[in-house]
Amino acid sequence: MGSTTETVKDIGPQPQSFDIESATKANTNYRSVAWSGRYLQVTLMSIPVGGDIGLEAHPETDQFLRLDAGSGRVQMGATKDKLTFEKDVSDGWCVLVPAGTWHNITNIGTEPMQVYAIYAPAHHSPGKVHATAAAAEADKDDEPATWSVQPKQVADKHG
Repeated sequence: MGSTTETVKDIGPQPQSFDIESATKANTNYRSVAWSGRYLQVTLMSIPVGGDIGLEAHPETDQFLRLDAGSGRVQMGATKDKLTFEKDVSDGWCVLVPAGTWHNITNIGTEPMQVYAIYAPAHHSPGKVHATAAAAEADKDDEPATWSVQPKQVADKHG
């Protein structure tokens, strides 16, 4: 993409290139799917002050998250009631979440926390945009594309 202010359009499993840091910082939606491949997906997230990504576990998904602005507190653990890993993170930090691990990131700063996430397999409809966490939670039509490669069905867990 030529300009860093352009909106990233999910073109599916086609070659793509964009300034991910600029796109992440410019994103004002809770979650915007930026690219959907057959085996992985990239989303951009904006978490408001005091908000969080939401406690969850993905049994079949490893995740990589990176903060490009703001600061947060990461909590992870084997069960939702035993989050034994806790770390404060800020701009430039990454968070690596092994499959099956309960995890959350809470915005503890004074500005929106701008994050991008890369995970495999895909979890969302290509190009899906959720303005808020509530909109994401209410969306019952947010399934990966039929052309994406999915493991046997094991439901995600939400806290």
